[in-house]
Amino acid sequence: MTRRALILLEGTRSNGLLYVKAAQRLGLHPITLSADPTKQDYLAAEGLEAIRIDTDNLDALIDECSRLHATYAIAGITSSDELVYATVGKLCRHFHLPGPNPASIERCCDKFAQRQLLAQAGVPVPAYRMAANAPDVESAAADIGLPVVLKPAVGVGSMGVRLCRNVDELAEHTTYLLGGKHIWRSSPRMLVEEFAQGPFYIAHIMGNEAIGIGAANFGPPPHFVFRGGTFPALLTDEEYRSIVDVSLSCLPALALGWGPTCIELRWTKRGPVVIEVNPRLGGGPKPVQLAYGIDLITEHIKLVIGQEWDLHRRHSNVAGWRGLLPDRDGILDWIDGDRRAAAVQGVVEVKLCVDPKAPIVRKGDYRDYIGHVMAVSPSRARTEGILERAADLISWSITPFPTIGEQQ
Repeated sequence: MTRRALILLEGTRSNGLLYVKAAQRLGLHPITLSADPTKQDYLAAEGLEAIRIDTDNLDALIDECSRLHATYAIAGITSSDELVYATVGKLCRHFHLPGPNPASIERCCDKFAQRQLLAQAGVPVPAYRMAANAPDVESAAADIGLPVVLKPAVGVGSMGVRLCRNVDELAEHTTYLLGGKHIWRSSPRMLVEEFAQGPFYIAHIMGNEAIGIGAANFGPPPHFVFRGGTFPALLTDEEYRSIVDVSLSCLPALALGWGPTCIELRWTKRGPVVIEVNPRLGGGPKPVQLAYGIDLITEHIKLVIGQEWDLHRRHSNVAGWRGLLPDRDGILDWIDGDRRAAAVQGVVEVKLCVDPKAPIVRKGDYRDYIGHVMAVSPSRARTEGILERAADLISWSITPFPTIGEQQ
């Protein structure tokens, strides 16, 4: 009998291995196609099949999948990486497999195009302007009013996203984005938008169904690095319905509705305002599984391979996570306490992302994490207590990099 394979394009640090494991549980053979398989360290660690290929070259991907088809029955093609998800859609269409609409994904991944489509559909979004140069940025900020958020029009993981509270911060970040330090995947285009203020929520959608709403909080400004979160969020029935209604209204506006969507919102003085629609699973679907018993990754793969998914809740707990974020740059001397933290009742995962003697250079985005703690219990207060206790058990020491004078 021909072995059934699931083709995975690239992979992410948060969800890549979870997709592989879910595929294996479904009896599939996962094969990762990646421009640099060494970047997904779990591939070598787990002895997984990976093929080095230019994942920006659609023709090369079609040829490789055709070659694989001679050995395997390709059950489906998908990815946990938003940057290649439109390509996934194109491959699925070529091979007549279930998949997302590539045109919808491409429009959604352009933050300016996304803003336009949402605004035209009457979905509440922050005030925004497009900018291609420093004068454009300055003019847009003057129109909107400080503070503003300045970000690349295309990007993921809060890379290049900054809160600019005054003209000096605005000029500094504009110079950073346009001065060669930020890596652009396309021509430099920036989005200047109103800083919508209020509690931050994440709506998890599968197809046209709202699975639930999570809450998250950030580290100190001007960056937007998640510090932690809980699922489900503490909301009144009216607040929950309002967030769900606004979230679902994004789908027809962006021609989405196949597979997973993760929608980020803030609850402002005018109610829920959409910050961003991501045409993929959220970076951390595990709290949903811990709280409700719904494995969103497995259910997504079921859709990819043409099976029926099951989105029914198995139980109702409160899950939470806490990110471990360094407070300085330098060399990590040591990090300890993860085993003690893992032994705390209610803790389900403690993960460290760095090893001693590694250089720590904060970038103000998702790459700053040196680890996380995850917990679950039947009670919100209990879960928060477990997280606080476990996180307090983990400590580390960072020696700052020597200054120029000290090096001499």
